[in-house]
Amino acid sequence: MAPVPSPGSIIVADWHRCKDSKEYFSKILHRKRRKNFGLLESPVMPPHLAVDTVHYKIFISGKSGVGKTSLAARLAGQNIPNMHYDTTGIETTVVYWPVKLRESGRVLFFRLQLWDCGENALRRFDHLLPACKEQVDAVLFLFSFTDRTSFDDLSNQIAKWTEPAVGRVVKLVVGTKLRFDLFMHHDVAERDVKDFQERERLPVLRMGGEVSDRLGDVAPLLNCLAEQLWHQDCLAAALASHHSQQEAVTLV
Repeated sequence: MAPVPSPGSIIVADWHRCKDSKEYFSKILHRKRRKNFGLLESPVMPPHLAVDTVHYKIFISGKSGVGKTSLAARLAGQNIPNMHYDTTGIETTVVYWPVKLRESGRVLFFRLQLWDCGENALRRFDHLLPACKEQVDAVLFLFSFTDRTSFDDLSNQIAKWTEPAVGRVVKLVVGTKLRFDLFMHHDVAERDVKDFQERERLPVLRMGGEVSDRLGDVAPLLNCLAEQLWHQDCLAAALASHHSQQEAVTLV
């Protein structure tokens, strides 16, 4: 397993708070609210601020009711459903997120296509999981702090995505705090989360609470995801270059 980059080592952390980011983030906002982008839509930048866009496919994995659909909506700045319903098939959500690379100062737009598929649908239809796995770049494994079984099931979820056929995939764990503030206690203790993180060597992030339009509410997760995706691409490019050099030496 490749080492996980430390937060802020590849991209500028909290760049959305810097003055030089305003013009970029303004392209994903409309009247101070996030824009909803369709599959064929993208932010439009002026010619003097031309920005490359990198595309990634993200699958959201988790038991029914942990908040997969809500997380996708939250990351895209959309309204979260008031009532829970089990996703009947595959739903996709497009999220654009600008980042600034720390070393070069280059700005990139990350286009994250989030794939959400209901647990019951995955069990009923054998073709859905292979479709979700096809050319996937990252998986978000969800659990709820108010549902111990969803936390205990994480190892089984992760095992499905460690097969050689899946290939190189970024893995993040997200703990949702559904109704977290309404309970005097929660079913998953912080010590359990820390032990899991040390054992699995995977980042564990948290999302929950009230919905707002503040970029800072989603920035930690989106920045962490973007950083690891870019790190993964850099490793793949370096490996490909190394193989090409070896082949050239062999031919000579």
